[in-house]
Amino acid sequence: MIASVAMIAVASAALWFGGIAFWLLAVVIALFMMAEWSDLQKVASREKRVAQYGLSVPLAVMAPASLVLEEHHFFSLGLLVGAAFFVTIVTRRSALGQGVIYCGLPVLALVFLRRQDEGLLWAFWALALVWATDIGAFFAGRTIGGPKLAPRLSPNKTWAGLIGGVMAASALALLLHVYYGLPWRMTLATPLLAALAQGGDLYESWLKRRAGVKDSGNILPGHGGVLDRLDGLVPVAPVAALLVVVPYLYR
Repeated sequence: MIASVAMIAVASAALWFGGIAFWLLAVVIALFMMAEWSDLQKVASREKRVAQYGLSVPLAVMAPASLVLEEHHFFSLGLLVGAAFFVTIVTRRSALGQGVIYCGLPVLALVFLRRQDEGLLWAFWALALVWATDIGAFFAGRTIGGPKLAPRLSPNKTWAGLIGGVMAASALALLLHVYYGLPWRMTLATPLLAALAQGGDLYESWLKRRAGVKDSGNILPGHGGVLDRLDGLVPVAPVAALLVVVPYLYR
């Protein structure tokens, strides 16, 4: 619990300050994620470093305008894909190229969200709905129990936890809509994103089961690795960014 509160506090502070602070935290987290992803693929240290170096290039381009003069999010996306191809070709391991996208795309999405006019609210919504989903799923699963959601992947997850997580995230989004003006499209999409967050959790459980490990790492006391804490955010952040982009495509 102490570790959870500390992580949320650090993320919230970086989100509040935005700019370089938010970008730096996101970069550090992404590089830790890439290291843990590489460990799950059981690759050599050299290949792990190549993957981290490849990812660091698009991460650097995502820097705020005060450092790079001008921001180009779509260029960063293209560079991210290019880095994935580079890592795949150099290491001859497609899984590491996939890891570059897996670790880099949510960072680009969150950085993009935070830089919008309503970026503080929108980025907070994307982060907080995942937190609310995890909290709601934990308490509902422990209190109600019942049938398992995916026992082969994660024996502790239940259907009650899934529903509890969706309800908690939906309630949070409704509060953000009423008191802070969160757009309806984001509010109504929150239940789906909450389910997607739990899907991301199950996917990472599958990765760990395939690798034969309990946690992706041990850097976070009582929580395992960085991937263990951010597995739900990985699929949610890009979809949240799409919800911002889509209305502009029809103008």
